[in-house]
Amino acid sequence: MKLEVSGLNSFYGQAHILFDVDFAVGEGEVVALLGRNGAGKSTSFRSVVGLVGQRTGKVMFEGEDVSRLPTYDIVRRGLGYVPEDRRIFTELTVEENFVVGRQAPRSGVATWTPERIYELFPNLGEMRRRPGGHMSGGEQQMLTIGRTLMGNPSLVLLDEPSEGLAPKIVEQMADAIMAMKREGLSIIISEQNLHFAKLISDRAYIIEKGRIRFSGTMADLEANPEIRDAYLAV
Repeated sequence: MKLEVSGLNSFYGQAHILFDVDFAVGEGEVVALLGRNGAGKSTSFRSVVGLVGQRTGKVMFEGEDVSRLPTYDIVRRGLGYVPEDRRIFTELTVEENFVVGRQAPRSGVATWTPERIYELFPNLGEMRRRPGGHMSGGEQQMLTIGRTLMGNPSLVLLDEPSEGLAPKIVEQMADAIMAMKREGLSIIISEQNLHFAKLISDRAYIIEKGRIRFSGTMADLEANPEIRDAYLAV
C-alpha cells in the first residue's frame, strides 16, 4: 500500500474528533473519503500530514512510519496535500506560486513542470502572470493542485476538490484527476459529492462522527442504498 492509516485518534483540545480511523490507498489508486460536513474528513487529512498536534495511531507512507514527523518532512518525502481552503499566495502570480511549490524530481515518480500543468489545466496557461487573488474559486483550486504537483508527489490528498465549483469546472477537475492517475499518482479525495466521487474513484470509505462506517468498492457502495441514505443523504 502507498498509504496506510491505522488506529488514528485526533483531538482539538478536549474534543475527541477521530476514533480509531483506518484507511489505505494503493499504488495508482483513487480513493474517496466520503461524509457530510463535520464528519471528520478534513481532520483525517490534516492528521495524516501532521497538522493536528494531538493525535495517536500510525501513518505509514511508502512503507515508512511518518506518524511523528513534522509536516515539512512528510511533504518532502512525496506526500502532497491540497487543503480545502486552498491557501494560495494571493499576491504572487500563477508562475510564482508554482516556483514556491517546486521540489527536485523523484525516482519512479512523474516530474511536473509548469508547461505540463498548463496542459492539465488550460485555464491556468491563459493567466500565467495573473496574481492568485485575482482568480475565480475554480481557478484558485486548479492553482493549488498545480502548486502541489510541482513538488512531484507520489500521493496527493485532495480535500473537497469539487466544493463550491460550477458544474463545468467540476467536470474539468474530474478529468484532471483521472489524468493525474494515468501519470501513476495515488490519490485520496475527501468529498460530499457522491456523483463526483463515482466518476473518479476505485474505492470509498464513509466517515461519520469521526468513525469509519463503510469500506468497499464504488460498486459495493452503489449496491447498498441504505448505507448511502444513512451517512450521505442531506
